[in-house]
Amino acid sequence: MSIPGKVLSANHLGKSVSSSDGALSILHDICFDIEAGESVAITGTSGSGKSTLLSILAGLDVPSTGNVTLMGQDLNSLDEDGRAILRGAHVGFVFQTFQLLPHLTALENVILPAELNGLKNAQDQAKSWLTQVGLQDRFNHFPGTLSGGEQQRVALARAFINKPDILFADEPTGSLDETSGDRVIELLFGLNKANKSTLILVTHDSALAGRCQRQLHLQGGRLL
Repeated sequence: MSIPGKVLSANHLGKSVSSSDGALSILHDICFDIEAGESVAITGTSGSGKSTLLSILAGLDVPSTGNVTLMGQDLNSLDEDGRAILRGAHVGFVFQTFQLLPHLTALENVILPAELNGLKNAQDQAKSWLTQVGLQDRFNHFPGTLSGGEQQRVALARAFINKPDILFADEPTGSLDETSGDRVIELLFGLNKANKSTLILVTHDSALAGRCQRQLHLQGGRLL
């Protein structure tokens, strides 16, 4: 469960990449703090740097300038393995493209991160989480046989099985129809509240962003 106080700080983050026209600046001097238990939406038009920022906050990418402090750890002080260990202990993910392993069943997809984290009774826990998202009849189905909404619900169960302090969600309803998206949103906020996690999500959906306590709006790589 989350500890009181700040769980994440972005300190003067910048990100540049090389292009045929020279250095391309994606993020400019981004600064903010996020408190334990907050729900925060990162919004902005396509190309504004939302997903790049989320990747840096989660330690999946590294900034060109500045640093991120996640659960009290300066990510710049950790190598790739160190960041992975920190994520395994504290972080859950939900992606637009689900990112389930196609050769594993729904149950096996949810079990995997729990086993990697050394969770006891991983199978029982996975069954419980899949039941909570309404997939008690889909334990042995492979992702290719599930609808988009069902796959995203498997992803939610996988994200929450280790009871993360922080959940990062990148356009969690972007690949879903309205009905499936609405169900995923209700599950996302319901599970997050029950788990007392901090939620940081990227979305272009104003209704989804409006469900969060706070919005951070990016324009041209700058925080408005």
